[in-house]
Amino acid sequence: MNMDVVQKISEELNLKESKVKAAVELIDDGNTIPFIARYRKEKTGGLNDEELRLLFERLTYLRNLEERKETVLSSIEEQGALTEELKLAIQNAQTLVAVEDLYRPYKPKKRTRATMAKERGLLSLAELIKNPDTKEDIKAAAEKFIDPEKEVNTVDDAINGALDIIAEDISDIADYRTYIRKITFEKGTLVSEAKDKEAQSVYENYYEYAESLKKIPGHRILAVNRGEKEKFLSVHIDAPEEEILNYLYKNEVNDNSYTKEYLTVACDDSYKRLIAPSIEREVRAELTEKAEDNAISVFKVNLKQLLLSPPITGRTVLGWDPAFRTGCKLAICDPTGKVLDTKVVFPTPPQNKVEEAKKDVKDLIKKYNVSLISLGNGTASRESEKVISEIIKETDRNVSYAIVSEAGASVYSASVLATEEFPNFDVGQRSAASIARRLQDPLAELVKIDPKSLGIGQYQHDMNQKKLSEALDGVVEDSVNKVGVDLNTASFSLLSHIAGVNKTIAKNIVSYREKNGRFKNRKELLKVEKLGPKAFEQCAGFLRISDGEEPLDATAVHPESYDAARKINEIGVKNVKDLKKTSEELGIGEYTLKEIIEELKKPGRDPREEMPAPILKSDVLEMKDLKPGMHLKGTVRNIMTFGAFVDIGVHEDGLVHISELSDSYVNEVTDIVKVGDIVEVRVLSVDEARGRISLSMKAEK
Repeated sequence: MNMDVVQKISEELNLKESKVKAAVELIDDGNTIPFIARYRKEKTGGLNDEELRLLFERLTYLRNLEERKETVLSSIEEQGALTEELKLAIQNAQTLVAVEDLYRPYKPKKRTRATMAKERGLLSLAELIKNPDTKEDIKAAAEKFIDPEKEVNTVDDAINGALDIIAEDISDIADYRTYIRKITFEKGTLVSEAKDKEAQSVYENYYEYAESLKKIPGHRILAVNRGEKEKFLSVHIDAPEEEILNYLYKNEVNDNSYTKEYLTVACDDSYKRLIAPSIEREVRAELTEKAEDNAISVFKVNLKQLLLSPPITGRTVLGWDPAFRTGCKLAICDPTGKVLDTKVVFPTPPQNKVEEAKKDVKDLIKKYNVSLISLGNGTASRESEKVISEIIKETDRNVSYAIVSEAGASVYSASVLATEEFPNFDVGQRSAASIARRLQDPLAELVKIDPKSLGIGQYQHDMNQKKLSEALDGVVEDSVNKVGVDLNTASFSLLSHIAGVNKTIAKNIVSYREKNGRFKNRKELLKVEKLGPKAFEQCAGFLRISDGEEPLDATAVHPESYDAARKINEIGVKNVKDLKKTSEELGIGEYTLKEIIEELKKPGRDPREEMPAPILKSDVLEMKDLKPGMHLKGTVRNIMTFGAFVDIGVHEDGLVHISELSDSYVNEVTDIVKVGDIVEVRVLSVDEARGRISLSMKAEK
């Protein structure tokens, strides 16, 4: 193992080298992040899943960096151009950008003006011009290079060709590029202008816009990028050109030289034609990458909170997928999520069969003992909510409703997975069932949907899709394993996110269950096709069996610790006073001992119970009912870098701008709120015409 990589990660993440070394060894040995985070705390010193994901990301980058260095060194050595100084500079480079800067002069080039000039025999003229001791008249010297066969017809042709060579040489110097990139970042400005000032678009704020590269926030970078992509904006960077050119003159132009005027021209050309466009691309790419990383980070927090929303258990739920012309689709799900019945009602325009719909829904409530209605927040949701509110008032049963985001429900209902799950349902029925289950068990339902379709991100379609998918897949995996799943009831979708279980093994688990009935113990997993000892080690602790042959199978205790768990049970968890002594006696670490004690105190505990429960309602609130100064409770639905959107029950989420989140300065929105949080807000202003509500979480003054 490369200790330099371990040391670098240790310094970057401020972690002990021993922890990083242990984590890297565990990863290299094929262990999954959830398994390491939960069951190898002794080795890593208790690193959690988020720290391990970040560590793995940096490990991958640094190893790719080392690999690239080897490739570059090998290429330069083959050219016979590798000096000890260059070798050391490449070996010490800290980033891929730095490596590429050093490699640039030796990288095989496409046919350029400089390469063509060299082919025409003008290299020696270029060297003559660059020589600070040159006393020769350049125009006279250039006459010797005139050769019509080589397309050098005049003195100017010869000189211009030589200057092309010099300009490219200047542009290839790594130190120059490093300086220019740095000063561009520090003193440059991002400028965007309208391609057509008369055109109406969502980018009008950027029609005449300029902001310092040092200060511009990520969401504005992504907005400008999208406006440029959609051809509403033209975007460029204003760099401190005069300062950069003076730097190049200082390094390349000898004031006493006969060739000063030529070298000045070469510097100007090198910067404006070769360096500036390249640096602009690099700077914008880096700004975009940072903006994407920030947006992905926010997306990850939002997704984790959404997936870990507490389930509402033990209740029969009516899922309501609202619509106008095609009617509202209803699905009744029992407490296990099984669909008992479906129905289509038409209380909304153009049919307006309100009374008929109310009767049908009341009959369903009575027949199936429905106590909760889960209403999707899409088209016709406001009209549906009024009808639901009236139904609740008119029924003698204790019924409430909650509004849930239906983002992704249509994507799921048209998927192969939904077709397999509900082969006899149409897309509307499947969508209504999904909306019901989102209240009953959000995690189990939402893992069936691509996270990018859940409506909780920002500019998600504009960023690196591979990077985004990997980040979100990690969140889903960590969330599913944090909760754990029932081996005998979990869907293929849930199982496929368990540590050590890929899609093939997940299908094989379901097939085994269908063929052989319930799993009686965890050991039986080893009979599943393609689930070997390594996969068993990774997944066993996250797969639970209730009412099985082994009581510990219902807990998060790993089978490797069963003997220790039984001894602790005999001692009695309350009697374990000295953790260090007990762990030594049992031959397990203190981390493992603490985890076992917690599990034995509350077997199969669900971490989602600690999260804020969804707001259940019985009456409707409309935007016209809102007045500045009103205090309300709401649910955080989405988080952006500039603020949080809060559902206060009027179908238009209100915005708490970052400046209104707290009386103290707020650096990151996620420092204050997360998706799913129940928060107290105060109405600042209401714009019914534009459907905008401004909220505050600051103390009233």
